[in-house]
Amino acid sequence: MDRTTQKTKSLDMTEGSIVRLLITFSIPLLMGNLFQQLYNTVDSLVVGNFVGKEALAAVGSTTSIINTLINFFNGLSIGASVIISRYFGAHDDEKLHLAVETTMALTFVCGIFCTFLGISTAPALLRFMDTPDDVFTEASVYLRIYFSGVAGLLIYNMGSGILRAVGDTRRPLYFLIFSSVLNIILDLLFVIAFGMGIAGVAYATIASQFVSAILIMILLVKSTENYRVSVRDLCFDRFMMQQIFTIGCPVGIQQAVTAFSNVYVQSYINAFGSGCMAGWSSYTKIDSFLLLPLQSLSQAGTTFASQNIGAGNLKRVKAGTRTAVLLSSGIIFVFAVILWIFAPQMVALFNQDAEVIFYGVLFLRLCVFMVVICCPAQIYTGTLRGAGDAKTPMFIMLFSYVVFRQIYLFAAKQLAHNPYTIGFGYPAGWIVCTILMTLFYKFSGWESRVENISAKSGNNS
Repeated sequence: MDRTTQKTKSLDMTEGSIVRLLITFSIPLLMGNLFQQLYNTVDSLVVGNFVGKEALAAVGSTTSIINTLINFFNGLSIGASVIISRYFGAHDDEKLHLAVETTMALTFVCGIFCTFLGISTAPALLRFMDTPDDVFTEASVYLRIYFSGVAGLLIYNMGSGILRAVGDTRRPLYFLIFSSVLNIILDLLFVIAFGMGIAGVAYATIASQFVSAILIMILLVKSTENYRVSVRDLCFDRFMMQQIFTIGCPVGIQQAVTAFSNVYVQSYINAFGSGCMAGWSSYTKIDSFLLLPLQSLSQAGTTFASQNIGAGNLKRVKAGTRTAVLLSSGIIFVFAVILWIFAPQMVALFNQDAEVIFYGVLFLRLCVFMVVICCPAQIYTGTLRGAGDAKTPMFIMLFSYVVFRQIYLFAAKQLAHNPYTIGFGYPAGWIVCTILMTLFYKFSGWESRVENISAKSGNNS
């Protein structure tokens, strides 16, 4: 297919204004991430207002468990996106199609695996976190239902990852908006009209996720472009799997272990009771929205770096990284100011209980400006992944978010066990991660390794 024709729906990031390309790519991606985040957040809003603070605490306590399994798969999707982006940038249509077919075959297998693993381990993980009795039953119900339909989420995420790898962020966004609106309608219907409680929001979530999965698969199967999915061509190509796992496994391990470390954080929070748990849940949902612009620009940076490395333009890769750091820092700071000012009103959206609002505001104002510190680390991580180095960010983040954070939390519990010191566990890890990632990006000489990749890509095309 003519490359010019493809550009109507995909985005070639190897030429043109860097600022314009990053923003053009990131805005639909940001909107997609926003609506994806709405899934679990709407669940919290509905149960917090129509069921009670114990139900809000139950949904919030499941987040780190869900992310532990889901994030490993998301790491594989990042690995697949990097490989697909590289072949797209190198104009190697044959390998691009083979990478897509291998990616989708892996997705279906992972969907089955995550379903059974999630259902079987959910109660044990809740007990491991010392989940209080007044929260345990509802949290267990939510997790079992959620994981029974997790395959829909995985299929949608990988399918949209394929499209993002070639610069198409708009169509996955349209599907996600539709399914998110559907999720809101079903949440309200199942909880308010049918009185299904926390089970209702879980059923609403998995139903909506399957709708988005079906829509993205129809698009990929019926596409006439070179990244289309053909059921009869699905395969497990050894070379493609090796490339995907080389990049994706370190990312997946890092994200899964980091999420699992948050299980420990949650266990520290659980010690302060359901009111504090609900306040922490409200804070983490708000904080997740604040992180979305940064995550979107980091993902844009991965695709930008990968395409330009495929095109052999290292200078443009570094210029794009600098631009993304400045953009993300400015955006996060502005939103942090707004959230700090309106913290009580934001937390009250989830629950009006005075104790919940107190703890939610405490955590939000304690951490919100510290998110700016994350910007260089996240952007550098995106660039390094796009350059094929997923292991270094993995080791740095595992040390910062797991090893250091757990040491900090253990020391805080011994020396000053209160919500302030425990809540600062997140920013403490962010600070260490940014310092280490910046030092590596500036002084490790990763550019020389990228030049070798660019040379090979040039020879293959």
